[in-house]
Amino acid sequence: MIRLEKRKEPSVFWIYATPVLAVVLTMLVGGLLFATIGKDPFLAIKTIFWDPIFGEFAFYYRPEVFKKAAPLVLIAIGLSYGFKAGIWNIGAEGQYIIGAICGAGVALAFYPSEARWAIFPLMIVAGFLGGVIWAMIPALLRVYFKTNEILVSLMLVYVAEVLIKAFSIGLMRNPDGHGFPGSRNLNQYPAAANMELFAGTGMHWGVMAALFSVVATYVILAKHQFGFFVRLTGESPRAAGFAGVNANRLIMLCFVISGGLAGMAGLFEVAGPAGQILGSFPAYYGFTAIIVAFLGRLHPVGILLAGLLMALTYVGGNAAEAAMNIPSATIQIFQGMLLFSLLSVDVLTNYRPRFVARQGA
Repeated sequence: MIRLEKRKEPSVFWIYATPVLAVVLTMLVGGLLFATIGKDPFLAIKTIFWDPIFGEFAFYYRPEVFKKAAPLVLIAIGLSYGFKAGIWNIGAEGQYIIGAICGAGVALAFYPSEARWAIFPLMIVAGFLGGVIWAMIPALLRVYFKTNEILVSLMLVYVAEVLIKAFSIGLMRNPDGHGFPGSRNLNQYPAAANMELFAGTGMHWGVMAALFSVVATYVILAKHQFGFFVRLTGESPRAAGFAGVNANRLIMLCFVISGGLAGMAGLFEVAGPAGQILGSFPAYYGFTAIIVAFLGRLHPVGILLAGLLMALTYVGGNAAEAAMNIPSATIQIFQGMLLFSLLSVDVLTNYRPRFVARQGA
């Protein structure tokens, strides 16, 4: 028999080894999944993980990896503050959508002005504030009415989805779009477009913001008093109280950071790869970022690597769909396996497996 024996303290080795083991396990189980639908498992795994970086068409796929990783990393970095402190903002998807609406709203309000130096910075501020305002709803309800921030933030996602569909066919609909839903294409509006900074690299302002957030968060969590309070609250709320941590203030700050970064991610997406407000605006980055945050162990560098890995599964999954005719639902199942694999092997962090002899009746 195998018995799980609780460790005296979490294993440092397994804290960093389990994400790697989860990726390997996902490849193995995913290979079996592809085999059951009649596809070559080795070719499928190669197409997803190898070809976008080193394959024949890597020059096309590689920039897409950076574009997909940017919102994932930016949102996951924001979420990591709250998760480390035991504050659960599960509604980053809604904050991401509202940030996109607010940022695009600023661009459309100034259309067709060409004052590029002013419009795009205002869009960034609007995206940030939009995400913050949406995040403040569960934060204030948690602080003043002791509601569950998980349920409130999650339900607000569906409200945000309704709002973006309403704006795409209402207030923000393109007057020159012949009645079709969707706003003007911001990529065709130079003052508001989030284009590549270096042609062919996929590096736009959203990627730069994601990299800056990684560095800034590493410094804050390692060197700043606020980072110490965040870690202390997550590890021992009672000790944090004795240390003078204002719990309500910490909750508000964590929601401001996570909501603001999610809103900025939405702004960079709508001004760049997506290009317009539409009912089918690229979704689920906010939910996928939760996987990225935990796969990266809530560490800034780990989140950066996890974001790149998850983006690789998006881009490689699209390549596998096109090259091998693999159903999109199968690719989504494969991506979901990564979270389940991480949860299953994460038990090794706090428990040690022991082989014991089976006792007779």
